[in-house]
Amino acid sequence: MRKNSRLQKLLYGIMAVLGAYIMYKSGALLAARHQMKKALENGSVQQSVEDSAMRTWSLGYSAVLEGKTASSWFAAWFQQVVPVLSYLTDDAGEETENGKDIVSEGVEESDDTVENALAKYEGETESEKDDYENGQESTNAADENESEPESINAADENESEPDSIDVAYENESETESRSAAYESETMDMPDERESNETLTEDEPAQETSVNSIFSQVLPQMSDFSYLLANYYTVDADTAADAELLNAETLLSIDLSIEQDASVPQILIYHTHSQEAFADSREGDVSDTVVGMGEILAEELRGYGYNVIHDTGVYDLVDGVLDRSAAYDYARESVDEILEEYPTIEVIIDLHRDGVEGSEEDFVTEIDGKTTSRIMFFNGLSRSANGETLSWLPNAYLEENLAFSLQLQVLSNAEYPGFARKIYLQAERYNLHLRARSLLIEAGTQLNTVEEEQNAMAVIANLLRQILS
Repeated sequence: MRKNSRLQKLLYGIMAVLGAYIMYKSGALLAARHQMKKALENGSVQQSVEDSAMRTWSLGYSAVLEGKTASSWFAAWFQQVVPVLSYLTDDAGEETENGKDIVSEGVEESDDTVENALAKYEGETESEKDDYENGQESTNAADENESEPESINAADENESEPDSIDVAYENESETESRSAAYESETMDMPDERESNETLTEDEPAQETSVNSIFSQVLPQMSDFSYLLANYYTVDADTAADAELLNAETLLSIDLSIEQDASVPQILIYHTHSQEAFADSREGDVSDTVVGMGEILAEELRGYGYNVIHDTGVYDLVDGVLDRSAAYDYARESVDEILEEYPTIEVIIDLHRDGVEGSEEDFVTEIDGKTTSRIMFFNGLSRSANGETLSWLPNAYLEENLAFSLQLQVLSNAEYPGFARKIYLQAERYNLHLRARSLLIEAGTQLNTVEEEQNAMAVIANLLRQILS
């Protein structure tokens, strides 16, 4: 009887501990949700991050939903949720007199693991926290009320796009289009060389300026939890860790190219050519993302680069919008262009995002002009468990990530609020074709054509500084 009594007491003790643990976790979950909502109201974190954190917080639900093993779902939870909660609890409450987030200016070495990053981040001394009060404003404040972008994965796209390309444009020969663009570039070469000579004199100053900006932000970005919370939105279908997103490595990669207007150097194309804007005129190609691509091409030509603008249509099949194979069609065409012009070093796939929200969330003012905000997009070729997708190899993944991050950092410094957080998704999106491959979501369906046009000059200036 005594043995049974002891066993009962033991069981009751275990049940009491479990009950207390469940109550504690429930309270922590409610507190985290409250903290996240408060951060959302202050613009400190995106709704998409909140949704992801709330999903992965519930370990059992996540495991059942995604069929993960105990080790994998714990890793996913620890790597994605803890950095977000750590940043919110430690930094969200520290503000300047203007109500914007503060960043640290103390130089610290980056750790390769999430665990070390969190331990270092939570173990800051009071003197280090004082550095926050003297630091620069966090770039995270610019992302206030930002909505999660529409996935460009074909399976998730149900948006009905306007058929803004006329019949003549739909049947246009891709070869003729490329020839015309290349002939136009050849005619303008004397002016481009003259522009290139002018730029050469200013390049050392620009290079010093960019390096100075990188050096200034690197101490904060070396903290993985800070980097993840301020620079990236990670889609729930993929995973990113401190080894992949190593700011010191990504900012140190040299992405400059030698300007030579005598040969094609930059290619701009559009996987989704039918994307238009709030006040686009039906049938007018210049009012679509293709028209924006031509403006961007002209801006870059003005800086002395030889740019090919491919206006091929890849998402319209027999007059019907079909995005299911658009990336395959685009890749075949881009491969042909690269074979014809092997001197091309930079590839830009220019898109227009589809979002929920109001227009005011996706515009900013630059040089007195209302300008649409943009978003850099990376495909990681890895699953939510962090496993590499072997059928989508990308030998240039590190360079792709460096390209977008360097542009993001430069944009935050020179045009605060212009670039939304870099979006990371699982697939590849043809970014494997060149080291300097870039996918840009320029504006949304809520922006006007004029706002989009204003954004092209800003993008071109950012590219010029990184590539110089």
